[in-house]
Amino acid sequence: MQYLAKVHSKYSPGTTQLQLLAINPSEHVWELITPSKIVITSQEVPFNEQVLVLVEMENEDQVVTMKDATEWVTDFVAEYLTLGLTPRGLEDELERAEQWRQSLTLQSQEVRRRALETAARRDEIQNLEKRLKLDHEASEQKD
Repeated sequence: MQYLAKVHSKYSPGTTQLQLLAINPSEHVWELITPSKIVITSQEVPFNEQVLVLVEMENEDQVVTMKDATEWVTDFVAEYLTLGLTPRGLEDELERAEQWRQSLTLQSQEVRRRALETAARRDEIQNLEKRLKLDHEASEQKD
């Protein structure tokens, strides 16, 4: 599992505390870890205290890989924040999309209702035509 973490403190060579700040449970999804969690690793950490790192971990205690998060953070800023995307803006877009979906659902239901009404009227007209034809034939036979 991938985490965004901060090198919290280094006790001695081979013992470092990492403060887990966020977790990446699936592609393009990050969840904050509140409250943040401290894990201790015996793996050599080549970064100073307070540095943000991306950490790949197994079982939340065994560090598999670790790299400086600076490039990741700057890419994130460049890709999302320079476009003016904000959490509130995304929520507004989701709300508009949901309203649009509901509107389309209502329109679709209305179209189906009208189609059923049209089919019922067509059947009614066909039945009237048959009755008129039979009545016309019956009146011709009487004459």
